[in-house]
Amino acid sequence: MPLLTGCSNDKDTAVSEPLFSSRTLWQLIWPLLVEQLLQITLGMADIIMVSSLGEASVSGVSLVDQLNILIVQIFAALATGGAVVCSQYIGRKSLSMAQKTAMQLLYATTAIAVFLAVTGTVFHKGILSVVFGNVEQDVMTASRRYFLITLLALPSIAIYNAAAAIFRSRGNSGISMWIAALVNVINIGGNAILIYGLHWGVEGVAVPTLVSRTVAAAVLFVCLYRDSDVCIKGIFHVHIDFHLIGRILRIGIPNGLEGSTFQIGKILVLSLIASYGTSAIAANAAANTLASFEVLPGNAIGIAMLTVVGQCMGAKEYGQAVNYTKKMMTAAYLGFLVLNVPLLLFSYRILSFYGMSEETTRLGWYMTLIHGICGIFIWPLSFSLPNALRAAGDSSFTMIVSMVSMWTVRVGLSFVLKATGIFGLVAFFGLPVSFGSVGVWISMIVDWIVRSSFFVVRFVRGKWKQKQVI
Repeated sequence: MPLLTGCSNDKDTAVSEPLFSSRTLWQLIWPLLVEQLLQITLGMADIIMVSSLGEASVSGVSLVDQLNILIVQIFAALATGGAVVCSQYIGRKSLSMAQKTAMQLLYATTAIAVFLAVTGTVFHKGILSVVFGNVEQDVMTASRRYFLITLLALPSIAIYNAAAAIFRSRGNSGISMWIAALVNVINIGGNAILIYGLHWGVEGVAVPTLVSRTVAAAVLFVCLYRDSDVCIKGIFHVHIDFHLIGRILRIGIPNGLEGSTFQIGKILVLSLIASYGTSAIAANAAANTLASFEVLPGNAIGIAMLTVVGQCMGAKEYGQAVNYTKKMMTAAYLGFLVLNVPLLLFSYRILSFYGMSEETTRLGWYMTLIHGICGIFIWPLSFSLPNALRAAGDSSFTMIVSMVSMWTVRVGLSFVLKATGIFGLVAFFGLPVSFGSVGVWISMIVDWIVRSSFFVVRFVRGKWKQKQVI
């Protein structure tokens, strides 16, 4: 990768030698794999621990978490925009501009987070009532208590996402991996102490979330402040550069709209699955847990592409951008094969540990097989490849394709298959009604096929190389 020599020297000359060796690519990717695994582990631990608080607490926390995911999408989108702009400046060896971009990203994300935290605190009752409707009173009480505390964590989450993205933009993904491990220790340990030891309610889940995110943000910020490459010294002398923020938003806004509408679509589809009964809900939840492991290689490589392709585009090495994308896509497919083949072979046995009925276990197994087998062939093209386009500044195209495909194919086809009983196949094979929920997973695969077709054509035609970010 490009040598970074300080915060002040700008060099706009193109680079002819390879920007990344196989070793530096691996050093970028493997910490991202571990970080993704840590995040999944934390989510599973939270679910297990909060389940001991009773149904009202579980329901309240799960409802608010769906809302929080939508909010965090904003910070993730801005972080992606900042990472793309930063990585392109680093590729161009314009380190002073990379430094300024990092500071503007931190200003923007922190300001938005504070605004959302204050607004959410003032209007939390109305927000929860509008979003969740007339839920039972004990569920709403738990939701409000949990929501208020997690709102306080928003500035820290924003700073964490921004700082981690800045480090990744210059090829350092190891630091965010170690911070993710620290978050896990504080969060899981805090949950155990407050829930099992002190017998707190939903506060026992919310407070460790607040503390762990605050510590993580503080550590990452200090590391970034002391960094010798993309340093942010002078950040406390606030100067807002709307031109730079505009560049970040040109990537971040489409990415945020795409992520938010995708999450809303998933929530809508989840409500459709609920209409098939408790068995379908349980099977879907169990299958989603395994699915999150199945996509680990693709997720990690997709994040790495923002750095690699971004630096290539900044250096105007378009040929290298194409070659590295192909190389990383090959790695994604190999990763899927290595991970998913043994996982699928043992998937039924893994699902049997959930203690579900035989019918529910079999339904979850079908869902897992559909996702895993099709994912090996299609998922990287659907979700890893578009990050190469985003890194080049082609985020509006990925947004339009993803949103249209999500709502017309995944959501639309799900309702069609619901109405027709998967075109009569459920009745034809004499399957239980709950097995109709497989139609949602079939619709998801068709969605992958549609969006990946557009992304492949876009990549091959090369129009994305003409985009200008910096």
